[in-house]
Amino acid sequence: MASLANVSRLLFAALALALPGARALAAEPAPSPADPERRCPGLIAGLPDVRFVNFERVALGEGEVRLTYVGHSTFLIESPRLVRIATDYNDYVKPPVLPDIVTMNHAHTTHYTDAPDPAIKFVLRGWNDDGSQATHDLSFQDVRVRNVPTNIRDWAGGTERYGNSIFVFEVAQLCIAHLGHLHHTLTKQQLDDIGRLDVVLAPVDGTYTLDLDGMMEVLHALKAPLMIPMHYFSAFTLERFLDRVRQSWEVEVNETPSIVLSRAKLPKDPKVLVLPGH
Repeated sequence: MASLANVSRLLFAALALALPGARALAAEPAPSPADPERRCPGLIAGLPDVRFVNFERVALGEGEVRLTYVGHSTFLIESPRLVRIATDYNDYVKPPVLPDIVTMNHAHTTHYTDAPDPAIKFVLRGWNDDGSQATHDLSFQDVRVRNVPTNIRDWAGGTERYGNSIFVFEVAQLCIAHLGHLHHTLTKQQLDDIGRLDVVLAPVDGTYTLDLDGMMEVLHALKAPLMIPMHYFSAFTLERFLDRVRQSWEVEVNETPSIVLSRAKLPKDPKVLVLPGH
């Protein structure tokens, strides 16, 4: 893996042409799910059950999920059967192990690749090149992955319809949503399609993605008990977000980029958990 400095230079070079974030970009409603069971029940109970681990493939107990922040907007999610999922898989920031499933979004090349490793079993692109909605509902061993499309700004300052997807991962009775490169607040239809969540992975740069006011609106609307920031580039940008969220929720800073979570013992009250990285 490239050094953090090199990765940071690549990220900023790829994003240098991006337009500023804007809350006003209109959202297109996503299709209503045919099956109401698509919604995550997302019950909240008990106290935090977070254990720090490294990248090693340590066996997980039933009902446990290991979540590792690789960097930028890439997380490695591992199920009890050790199915491995990488979010916003790209050519710049990669997990230390080969994932079974990867998800991608179209805003920047730091969120997708046109040349994924051919050994990856499932490559889920969050957009279609013809402008239609990408639709994914994949079940593999003990995980389920589905998506809710959203729009992004295009390079000319207009709107690329359905250029981003919010991916929802259902694993070990947990519902985890990765917001991708979200550029606008969510419609009621999109919120209904996402359903009840346990964990939300949110881009908090406040510029390239959604602005801070818009992101706060989204987080309040999603009502997840555990919120994990990503896509923040620097300590300054992260602290700006944390200063804002401390008005609403407790903030905890983790010592390592990996945690093990279980649904039964999520925070009783909503919490923002920071995993080290950028």
